[in-house]
Amino acid sequence: MKRFIQKLGPGLLFAGAAIGVSHLVQSTRAGADYGFGLLWALLLIHLVKYPFFQFGPRYASATGESLLEGYRKLGKSVLILYGLLTSLTMFTIQAAVTIVTAGIATSLFGDFISVKLWTVVILSVCFIVLNVGKYRFLDVMMKVIIISLTLTTLSATAMAIYNSSEAVSFIQLLPEGSIEITFLIAFMGWMPAPLDISVWHSLWTTEKQKNSSEKRNPKTALLDFNIGYLGTIFLGISFVTLGALVMHPTGVSFSTSASKFPIQLIEMYTQSLGDWTSIIIGIAAFTTMFSTTLTTLDASPRSMHKTIELVFEKPFKYGYLIWSTVLILGTLSIYFFFLSEMGSLIKVATVLSFLTAPFYAITNYILIASKHTPKEWRPSKTLHIMSCLGILFLIGFSVWYLSIL
Repeated sequence: MKRFIQKLGPGLLFAGAAIGVSHLVQSTRAGADYGFGLLWALLLIHLVKYPFFQFGPRYASATGESLLEGYRKLGKSVLILYGLLTSLTMFTIQAAVTIVTAGIATSLFGDFISVKLWTVVILSVCFIVLNVGKYRFLDVMMKVIIISLTLTTLSATAMAIYNSSEAVSFIQLLPEGSIEITFLIAFMGWMPAPLDISVWHSLWTTEKQKNSSEKRNPKTALLDFNIGYLGTIFLGISFVTLGALVMHPTGVSFSTSASKFPIQLIEMYTQSLGDWTSIIIGIAAFTTMFSTTLTTLDASPRSMHKTIELVFEKPFKYGYLIWSTVLILGTLSIYFFFLSEMGSLIKVATVLSFLTAPFYAITNYILIASKHTPKEWRPSKTLHIMSCLGILFLIGFSVWYLSIL
């Protein structure tokens, strides 16, 4: 068991990055507003995105390279396009996850520190952890966080089911109107995560290999990924259940304020489940968002650093440090000077992620099916079919959304 846990890593980092705004905010909101009516969307988008996420660890473990090296083999223009898309989305993504984390910290530890100051503190702590402890410490820390998150979330869900006396409906719903459809797009855009996390996963897989004495084969990498992916599905359903059982019966809408949302979230749980559960809900919420903040602050600079090295074909010694600093400053600038509302940040970030998803889906599929991937690790016929259908779905859904704007 110890050896098995040691082999896990990138899959749990993937889960840590994925289980954040999409679960705590969007899934809980979906349950609160629609009951169990959007379970179809949660399960469908997991199925649609599965091949493209899986291609990250599959390619990295089969070749010893990240997807970014693979993109370079497809052409420098593909890599440059990736860098441009990442530079457009990484600041809003980081700002969205950090402000939610700061709001939860304010409600959990007291409001003697403002949300803005908590934002600075959290980013600073993450920066120190990543640049001092590096990948090895991140790997160990994330295992502790994911275990804590899973136990607290499942405990809260079990109590909600036990205490619920309301009749529930599992009739599935299709939102109507531009506001409802925008929420559906945002919900699916970050459920379980943006597709660019497949690139992050491949980078973590190659980094895991550098820090391990054992060769990491594709079977181990895929098992690690599948465990993390199943975890995102299970916890996504758990957060929808919490929203449906605890909040949906009240008919109360969530605030878009980063300071009010967590208080509202925790209070509604404690009113239903008991005051003593506030610490459980608080820890679950904070570990959910802190893990996402930490992993995104690692992954975006890591991917941009690697992209720049590949484009210019030379190493940059302090690239990771520089991009980490740039990301933090950009995040703070967006929050302090442009978008301070949590709801606005989340909406912008999630919709952007959904609209860029077809690029990652098509590029990952072309790469994994090409000569650059060892023949024995190219997709099966089933994965080929799932990939083609998934690409059509993502393109069609994006066109539908743009047509109603």
